[in-house]
Amino acid sequence: MKKIVLLGLLIFSCIFLAFIFFQSNPATKFLDSLRQDQKEKAMFSFNDSTKTRWHYVPSSMFPRAGISLAELDMNQQKLLHELIESSLSETGYSKAKRIIDLENVLREISGDSVMRDPEKYSVAFYGNPESDSLWSWSFEGHHISLNFTVLNGVQSIAPRFLGANPAMIPSGPRKGERTLDREEDLGFQLINSLNQDQKALAVFQENSINEIVTRNSIDVDPLAPVGIKYSELNATQQEVFLSLIDEYLATMPDELAKARMKNIQEEELGEIRFGWAGATQLGQGHYYRVQGKSFLIEFDNTQSNSNHIHTVWRDFDGDFGKDLIKEHYANSDHH
Repeated sequence: MKKIVLLGLLIFSCIFLAFIFFQSNPATKFLDSLRQDQKEKAMFSFNDSTKTRWHYVPSSMFPRAGISLAELDMNQQKLLHELIESSLSETGYSKAKRIIDLENVLREISGDSVMRDPEKYSVAFYGNPESDSLWSWSFEGHHISLNFTVLNGVQSIAPRFLGANPAMIPSGPRKGERTLDREEDLGFQLINSLNQDQKALAVFQENSINEIVTRNSIDVDPLAPVGIKYSELNATQQEVFLSLIDEYLATMPDELAKARMKNIQEEELGEIRFGWAGATQLGQGHYYRVQGKSFLIEFDNTQSNSNHIHTVWRDFDGDFGKDLIKEHYANSDHH
């Protein structure tokens, strides 16, 4: 009899803990706040083709899957922001908010309230976070594309695209305010610390590239191995190089970022390259890339009189959770 009672208590405890988990899961809380018609717009099957159909241009130019901020009430928007905040670091969430707010700046500059709208950012779910061990979601709009995959609570975020236009606000009460400035300044710090021989290795093109090379490709393979290797830098330069990589990792939650940096340092550090094209001072077009065995970073600031930044992190084996999906099916009974 005691065994039956203990078994019952164990089952009840598991059910209760599962209930608490799903109630406190920000994704579940957000989805539970939606009406049925909103859920139908926001939720897709895990393998839906729109999952990998991404872009960074305004939503009026490239319609996004899912439900937009404009279609949510204030409470639903609050819950969505809680989900985004919980899935990024404090730094990452701050950058995302500032990028969205730049739509207000662009609207004031251009007078175009149709294209420049801070509520034209959309969220889409692939699979069900309440019932599925493997699911994903995205948050996307002008200059933001964040693609999350979750397997048994383990999260990956790739591709990660963040952009800024204007990169430096040119006028008004916020004149001089910069967004994505550390990505830019650390790049300048590194290229300008190189001696002539090192710079000859690092600079692979005299003129800047006008756009990230990989654009909005679904799959990305390593680009041509250009630039100077980490192992060819002195200790001070290596420290700046690691700070630059860390700035891109800092978008992710701290534990994820630390684990990825540890993996990079242990498995591919000596072979990582830093390549530069264009001017080496602010206000003129410039581009750089950082490429390792497993990842690619691209940065460009050439458009709009060199006041328009695009940045992206791509994982060769992990974009859109490819590595987690492979792991899931390798360990699944139904693969």
